[in-house]
Amino acid sequence: MESFIDEGKIQGLLKGVKASRDRGIEVREIIQKSLSKQRLDLSEVAALLNTEDPELIAEIFAGAKKLKELVYGNRIVLFAPLYIGNDCVNDCQYCAFRVSNKEARRRTLSDAELKKEIETLESKGHKRLILVYGEHPKYDADFIAKTVKITYATKKDRGEIRRVNINAPPLDVEGFKTVKEAGIGTYQIFQETYHQETYKKYHPRGKKADYLWRLYGLDRAQEAGIDDVGIGALFGLYDWKFEVMGLVSHAIHLEERWNVGPHTISFPRVQPAQGVKIDPKYLVSDEEFKRLVAILRLAVPYTGMILTARENPQIRKEVIDLGCSQIDAGSRTELGGYTDSQADQESDRQQFKLGDTRSLDEVMRGLLEDGYIPSFCTSCYRLGRTGEHFMEFAIPGFIHEYCTPNALLTLKEYLEDYSLPETKKAGNKAIQGVLDKMKNPKVKQIVIDKLARIEKGERDLYC
Repeated sequence: MESFIDEGKIQGLLKGVKASRDRGIEVREIIQKSLSKQRLDLSEVAALLNTEDPELIAEIFAGAKKLKELVYGNRIVLFAPLYIGNDCVNDCQYCAFRVSNKEARRRTLSDAELKKEIETLESKGHKRLILVYGEHPKYDADFIAKTVKITYATKKDRGEIRRVNINAPPLDVEGFKTVKEAGIGTYQIFQETYHQETYKKYHPRGKKADYLWRLYGLDRAQEAGIDDVGIGALFGLYDWKFEVMGLVSHAIHLEERWNVGPHTISFPRVQPAQGVKIDPKYLVSDEEFKRLVAILRLAVPYTGMILTARENPQIRKEVIDLGCSQIDAGSRTELGGYTDSQADQESDRQQFKLGDTRSLDEVMRGLLEDGYIPSFCTSCYRLGRTGEHFMEFAIPGFIHEYCTPNALLTLKEYLEDYSLPETKKAGNKAIQGVLDKMKNPKVKQIVIDKLARIEKGERDLYC
């Protein structure tokens, strides 16, 4: 088994080996290709990455924003991470949960503790979670499946979790089949860095030291029937331009082999963590971060892009505008962090330090004030619009016809059940604003009727 990441080709393209015409003409043509919902090839991505002219970079930003609006509208999907266990056999040098960190407090949530965390999240209004696990023999496929089933079965008042995504180590095909049967949404595996020498440096031992086992993890997931998969890189370990090319290479590989690209792409930056010392050589500046997000948006038009609470509120506000479709809110990165108010103050319990510690309601209100529609929609997953079927809707740009109505319905649920008065006022105003602009009278009437039913107490209505 060989790597499908062609490092020589990537480095050659980034060094400008390929001759190009006038850079301005080239960049504008590439942006137009992306706006036609076509995925870019590596040479086109490299051309955008090698663009240093401020005016052209501004055009890249504008193109990314326009593309996001065309494909996803102005809705932003919200979720929260829930850490299940931090025992780990790996020694990732950027992570506080690494096996060599003897100061880390190890813990695996009991079934009762897990239910309590879920109930706390539900009581705040969350409907979508991503469960996070260390890599350890105790966190096998059966264990993951059990925690998924507990999550779906746990309900508090009107609260329930409707989509459970997974961030966990790669499994074998049979393991992925077991997890799929539990009803998961997306299975997410970050390669961390696509540069093999750097990968070896930061992953000296443990199962994660096997670059190819991890690289082909999502192929095994596809083989097992999991057609919603998520990729990601941890920016700050190696050259950010190379990592962008690696992510796009991964997307191309999945398209070519499975006829479906990644459902999501994540691009977290390295953040401070207990006992972690990272070489500052490759740390990504805020301006570089905005560039990489915009270029990824243009490179893979159909893919959801996840912006995490690693970033501070101001950067999140700026970067969301460049093409992000999902964010987490009210997040904690420690075991039991949602039920223990002291947990976020104790660094020996965090995987890394968060930049945005606002509550879910504060994040919701901020999105509304910025003109976005917060969404907890899970209809595509529950109606079978996943994998290739999702691509059929997303690539032509029709997905917003489903997303906007469902975003309004899930927002209305939140406003009725959980929001503070000022958020409810802003949310109802935003809902009315969207209704006023709806061009399809049939869809508009369906949404109005369902909004009224929600006000009367019905829940979980979707299109």
